[in-house]
Amino acid sequence: MTPEAASAAITTPRTGPLAGVRVLDLTAVVLGPLATQILGDYGADVIKVEPPEGDLMRANGVSTVKGLSSIFLAINRNKRSLAVDLKQPAGIDVIKRLLPTVDVLVHNMRTAAIERLGLGYAACAAINPKLLYCVATGFGEEGPDAGRPAFDDVIQAACGLAGLLGHDSGTPAYVPSLIADKTTGMALANAVLAGLFERTRSGRGQFVEVPMFETMVTFTLAEHLGGLTFDPPTAGAGYARLLAGGRQPAPTLDGHVAMLPYTAEHWRRFFAETGRADLSEKYAVDDRHARNARVKELYADMTAITRTLTTDALVALCDRLDIPCTRIHPIDRLPQHPHLQAVGLFQQQQHPVVGPMVAMRPPTRFARTPASLDRHAPVLGEHSVELLQEAGYGADQIATLLADKTITTTPTETSR
Repeated sequence: MTPEAASAAITTPRTGPLAGVRVLDLTAVVLGPLATQILGDYGADVIKVEPPEGDLMRANGVSTVKGLSSIFLAINRNKRSLAVDLKQPAGIDVIKRLLPTVDVLVHNMRTAAIERLGLGYAACAAINPKLLYCVATGFGEEGPDAGRPAFDDVIQAACGLAGLLGHDSGTPAYVPSLIADKTTGMALANAVLAGLFERTRSGRGQFVEVPMFETMVTFTLAEHLGGLTFDPPTAGAGYARLLAGGRQPAPTLDGHVAMLPYTAEHWRRFFAETGRADLSEKYAVDDRHARNARVKELYADMTAITRTLTTDALVALCDRLDIPCTRIHPIDRLPQHPHLQAVGLFQQQQHPVVGPMVAMRPPTRFARTPASLDRHAPVLGEHSVELLQEAGYGADQIATLLADKTITTTPTETSR
């Protein structure tokens, strides 16, 4: 079956810019599934390959139905689930039968593991020379740490981020978000898009690697490379304005506000409106270099002023002076944020198994080929039979694969 024919077999037409692109997704947990969900949101037909026990994230987070946790639901929409046992030769054959029908293969297995399965790049490219073969690794395959196990916490520590969070206290800390997984996941989606674009010119597939460690080092050091930028170094790493504790939420009489006077005009207006025009002279606010050199003192004087104002008054003042600001929004109140309600980010859905649920729509807007949220996160193996039929398996062959548990299926009334 050609990619075009496989795409046509989908009963729900896709509207995004990647409609007609088919992705074989062998990823699990967060990084890979987030990347492939982005591709699915953009219209690609994403085939989520899972082991018989399912993706680990089916059990992590809040659940009302076993196997469909809040995290799994959030990063696995717009996909079809194929549950297949890759420990069985017949399971490997299923993947090889699908390879000629797809444009992209994405996985985050260790190289040694996928090579043992016979699904390394060379083997897959021999079946489909136009295949874009994308792998997310923990540490780049050309370095001495290649093959080391890597999870979000490990990468946060390795890339310097945990040390930055503990800069003042001396105790390293993790960002309370899977920031390494999610950032690398977005980088992986971008790599797929770039690879697909190049293939339209060359007509050839290629191997693509997106390593977590290197990705997060470039992420962390974008503003923190500092004096190490130069050869020889002129100073150590670090962006002093951040490390000095300058950017912190501003305290008010009844809470905090995130405010950022950024330009000389912002500072002049703020100090003038609050009766402290003398501070503009004290910090030479028109001279960015002079201002930045005393940023810790500058922010101390700013917060001495904000402490005398209520949150409402400070937000109103900043809005009037066009100073960037926002209230500090607790995550459990974000669905009620007036802006997010106005743009419809949170959408009510009816999942065929979970029932009523809230999903976040794709945030990116395409005017002519809109991204959409038209497939629920699948139950394990929901589309196994459908996908094998598309790959050319007959009814007897499918029955055999089900009987020996090479594939499993959990159909729902609205499988599509």
